[in-house]
Amino acid sequence: MNNKEGNNKRSGSSRPSSNKSKPAMAKRSQKPKKTETAAKAKPVEEVVVKKPNQAPKRQKAADELRLNKYISNSGACSRRDADIYIQSGNVKVNGIPVTEMGYLVKLTDVVNFDGAILIPEKKVYILLNKPKNFTTAMEEHEEHRNVLELLRGATTSKIAPVGRMDKNTTGLLLFTNDTDMIRKFGLPSQKSSKIYQVSLDKNLKFEDLEKIQKGMTIDGHKVAVEEVSYIEKEPKSEVGLKLKSSNVKVVRSIFEHFDYDVLRIDRVAFAGLTKKNLPRGNFRVLTEQEIINLKNA
Repeated sequence: MNNKEGNNKRSGSSRPSSNKSKPAMAKRSQKPKKTETAAKAKPVEEVVVKKPNQAPKRQKAADELRLNKYISNSGACSRRDADIYIQSGNVKVNGIPVTEMGYLVKLTDVVNFDGAILIPEKKVYILLNKPKNFTTAMEEHEEHRNVLELLRGATTSKIAPVGRMDKNTTGLLLFTNDTDMIRKFGLPSQKSSKIYQVSLDKNLKFEDLEKIQKGMTIDGHKVAVEEVSYIEKEPKSEVGLKLKSSNVKVVRSIFEHFDYDVLRIDRVAFAGLTKKNLPRGNFRVLTEQEIINLKNA
């Protein structure tokens, strides 16, 4: 046997070998396949959970208002207190007890508040430049005249002053039947500024002025003063004072704390309102913009 033939038989194949590499297989896409369930999925609707004692929301008509505001407009109490009365079941609308917050009523509805029928009033805001010898005190034995005498004929609504003034204090005094606003400006945390011109029995020492500017504690209460300065072209017994408090007693106490006698206090600015074009003893009705500013003060 030929050796070459034997070798060929042992090789097991007559196919010629090739050094060429095979082409790489294309990679499959890594994106997930869209399933039939995902394609048909629908967005989940939001579930609105109604709070307890909350009336269903609907569009408010032009002749409607919230029940708590109706009660507040009548002068019975503030809107916050009205909510408490409503929740406790002490309010009826057309003879039916109502406890839902945000309940809407019309001016033609009959609202019974704690046993009495209410009549809502339009809010009134009047600014007076108070003269001397008139007081905000309501006592019958008070020898001085009441400031309400100066507002006769201004309105038929039952109004009250925002804060108090004694007979010797003059300047801006706000009157309204808006109980929410009266309460707001009576809070110690009220943030609007008031400016006073104070007349003292003697010149204010500069070192005392600096101490007042830094603030002080009177009767255990911290008094923060925004600004204090001498009145330009006036004796140094005439002082300007700017602070948040609408309590005139606080102004008097500041100077008495340093052994000065206060002869006169004149409020020249109140929460952005000024005495411009308002002579002493006169009053005017606030504009709509001024009312908005006061509510946001």
